[in-house]
Amino acid sequence: MRSLSAILPDGANTYRGDPWVPRFYLFFCLVVTFRSCVHVFRQDGGAASIAGIDINVEGGRNIVAIFAQWGLEQLLLAGLAWLALVRYRGLIPLILLINLLDNIGRILVGRSKPLKIDRPPPGAYAQVIILPFLALALWRSLPERD
Repeated sequence: MRSLSAILPDGANTYRGDPWVPRFYLFFCLVVTFRSCVHVFRQDGGAASIAGIDINVEGGRNIVAIFAQWGLEQLLLAGLAWLALVRYRGLIPLILLINLLDNIGRILVGRSKPLKIDRPPPGAYAQVIILPFLALALWRSLPERD
């Protein structure tokens, strides 16, 4: 059985979960950081070029602005993930939980308020594919109970 108390560890510097989880998390951090930078720095925020949203409409600049702001929020989450990975490894379970909840939330919001586009953006598939991996990594990042 895993110890849920490791979500908020006594020592933030000590990671006690499975050794493969930080390697998985490194890959995850790279993907999230790249995705975030695309939304922040790409001229259209990825709205047209990736998500297929027509931004040549009234309010199109607002769509781009929202995508860039969303990218900044993602970049802040990525920063927390990097901080946990590089300096405070004991926080990996907590940050994985936040990432898992973020992913589930985006799936639920996307289903309740779907985009009106020709094809789903790559992130729509990726968030469903990564979900079980995040859940498994979270579970395996928790140490065995003593």
